[in-house]
Amino acid sequence: MSSKRPVILYGASGFSGRLAAEYLREYNMPFIAAGRNKAKIQEVMNHVPGIETADYEVVEVAHTVDALAKLFAGAKAVCNTVGPFIYYGPTVVEACLQAGCHYLDIAGEQAWHRTLAEQWSGKFAAKGLLIAAGMAFMSAPSDAAARLCLEAGGIDSLEILTMFDGMPTFGSTQTIFAVIQTDGYYLDQNKYKPWQRAVGYEAVVPGYIRTQLALSWGGFPHPVWYKDHPQAANVKSFGGLLNRQIMEGVLATEKHFEATIRPLPKAEQEKKLAEMANAVQGGTPPRENSREQRTIDVVVGRGTMESAQVVLFGTCCYKQTGLMQAYAAHHLTHSAPRQVGYASPAAAFGHREILKALESHGLSRIKTFS
Repeated sequence: MSSKRPVILYGASGFSGRLAAEYLREYNMPFIAAGRNKAKIQEVMNHVPGIETADYEVVEVAHTVDALAKLFAGAKAVCNTVGPFIYYGPTVVEACLQAGCHYLDIAGEQAWHRTLAEQWSGKFAAKGLLIAAGMAFMSAPSDAAARLCLEAGGIDSLEILTMFDGMPTFGSTQTIFAVIQTDGYYLDQNKYKPWQRAVGYEAVVPGYIRTQLALSWGGFPHPVWYKDHPQAANVKSFGGLLNRQIMEGVLATEKHFEATIRPLPKAEQEKKLAEMANAVQGGTPPRENSREQRTIDVVVGRGTMESAQVVLFGTCCYKQTGLMQAYAAHHLTHSAPRQVGYASPAAAFGHREILKALESHGLSRIKTFS
């Protein structure tokens, strides 16, 4: 079925899936829009600008390894937007491995990245396949910016901050609450060290007078990407929304979880977190507006005597996510990745190439590189 269309967009009815479809169309990439509800997917696809010119097909598929592997067979790459990935990712990854497809997703969940690196990387590498998780805003642009910092030479420590204006989607909200239960780590001399739970951090953000409240949010993917890096030995990542009221609410939720929910059985923890997430965001936010939904990535590098800083000013974090998925799928359809197995976006596709893709679509630009 998929041999005529090289890309599978799994989770196409979601907010991020719709935007990935929009950019797949811009890249002239034939794709299959797949998920559990065909009618819902088609309704979403009908609202993608210019979709009538796209080469695509809508397919309903069960969320099982066998069903997904059958659908994926013959495709080059799978763009997975179905989260939280710590819950739903393993089924899709195993199906990709069986079908012989490169795997892409939009996950920022560090616990999921650690699972991919530790349990799946070698299996994919043995087949010449790539796992590029975190091909999204809050992960890929800051990864590329970090590589620019390392180019300065003598840099062995990175602090990475990613923040955005806007309202998280239903899927993002589910993920934000899901990662509360997981352990988050930073890198200290190439070793994982645990973040203190339920703690906020004041961040100095270029372009803003007041400090912003950031969280470690499960640790972010970057410490996993740089775990065995020959140069970067210390990596800390923070992030959140450029809205203190929302961030204070999330921090209060983390404190509530530690005090009253963590003692419960795991299944009960997950149930209560999902209920809390549903209460916060039960619908789909409006399409992003570039005059309102701003983004910023800040990477500061330090060495013994050296320093470097890269700042990316951008807009529309979910559009950036959709573009990153389409860009990666297009690349994998036409050429091999720079690295197989589990790899960061910049390691797989090149950091300057990622930044150029974002800039060429008017979504993010380097404003400070020193």
